[in-house]
Amino acid sequence: MNRKEKVLRRLNRHKRIRKKVIGTEERPRLVVYKSAKHIYAQLVIDPPIGPAKVLTGASTLSPEIREKVKEVKGKTERAKLVGKLIAERAKKIGITKVSFDRAGYKYIGRVKSLADAARESGLEF
Repeated sequence: MNRKEKVLRRLNRHKRIRKKVIGTEERPRLVVYKSAKHIYAQLVIDPPIGPAKVLTGASTLSPEIREKVKEVKGKTERAKLVGKLIAERAKKIGITKVSFDRAGYKYIGRVKSLADAARESGLEF
């Protein structure tokens, strides 16, 4: 399977997931995206009409954890830092419950470590 086919399969999985996982005011969607070097997480509300609204986000490029990320070895450890940061930011805006959207990625490795760190930091899935 080449790279293009792999990406298309992930996007098709994401479409199927998005039919079921919806972000509301009370329970926004925690969306994960990963690139080769970095991992990103966002809290998103999906209104009935119009574009989605991003409440907050965090990534390995966020200023608060950028220096820590450089010191930590391994992408899964970096994902844990992002999970903790997104949970802290969610608490600041008064969100404790989220719907987890893995964006078509398998629930292993970086995606799992981000989710586990967010749970440990107080987010309820």
